[in-house]
Amino acid sequence: MTHTYTVTGMTCNSCKAKVESALQNLDYVDDVQVNLDAQEARITMSQHIATKTLQDALPEKYQISQKKEQNVFASTSKQVEEKSDLKQLFPLFLIFGYIITTAFLLNNSPMDWSSFMLDFMGLFYIVFSFFKLLDLKGFPESFKMYDPLAKVVPAYGWIYPFIEVVLGLMFLMRFQIPLALVITLIVLGITTVGVTKTLLDKKSIQCACLGTALKLPMTKATFIENSIMIVMAIIMLIKIYSS
Repeated sequence: MTHTYTVTGMTCNSCKAKVESALQNLDYVDDVQVNLDAQEARITMSQHIATKTLQDALPEKYQISQKKEQNVFASTSKQVEEKSDLKQLFPLFLIFGYIITTAFLLNNSPMDWSSFMLDFMGLFYIVFSFFKLLDLKGFPESFKMYDPLAKVVPAYGWIYPFIEVVLGLMFLMRFQIPLALVITLIVLGITTVGVTKTLLDKKSIQCACLGTALKLPMTKATFIENSIMIVMAIIMLIKIYSS
C-alpha cells in the first residue's frame, strides 16, 4: 500500500535526506520518496504503519501528517509519472561517456591502455567529487543510507568527497599509484557491499554517487560503475607487481 503524507520543516536537500533515511529504516517500509518542493513524502509499506510511529521516527524538527485526499490509483500513477530508470540515469551515462572519451583521446597516440585506465580513474574521482562537493551538507545524509562505514562513522561521509579528490589527483599525477589503487579497492569495496545489500533488499533510495545535485535511483548501474573501477584497480595492481 502507498500513502502520501505532508512533511513540514524541510528546508534543504539535507533535510530531505534525513527524512528519507529515518522513514526508510522503519519496519514494513518498502520505499520512501520525498518531494522537497511539495513538502510531501510518498511511503510504500507492506502493512499499515500508524502516523504516530512515523512521527516518532523523525527528528523533532519535522512534522508528518497523512493527506486527507487518497488516490486509489497511487501505484499506477507512480509508474506513469515517474521517469524510467534508464532516463533517470542518463546524466550518469553521459558523464561516463565524457570521461571515457577524454581518457581515450589522451592516450590514443599510440594507445596505452594502462595510462587510459589511470586517467579514467583519475577523471572519475575528480568529476564525481565535484558533484558531491556541490552539496557537502546533504551528501553525508544520503551516503550513509547505503554505505556501511558511513552508517557507523558519520564523519566518513563528510571526508569521502575529499578522499575522491586526493585519489583523482594521485592517478592523474601518477603519484603513489599502488597506494591509490589499494585505497580504491578498500573504499569502493565497502560502498559496493552496501549497494549490493540495498539492491538485494529491493529498497528504492537515492544514489549519492553524484551527490544530491542530480537525483539518481540506486540501481544495478551504480553497482556496475563501482565494479568497473574495482576491476581496473585489480588489473593495474597485477600489472604493477607482475612486471
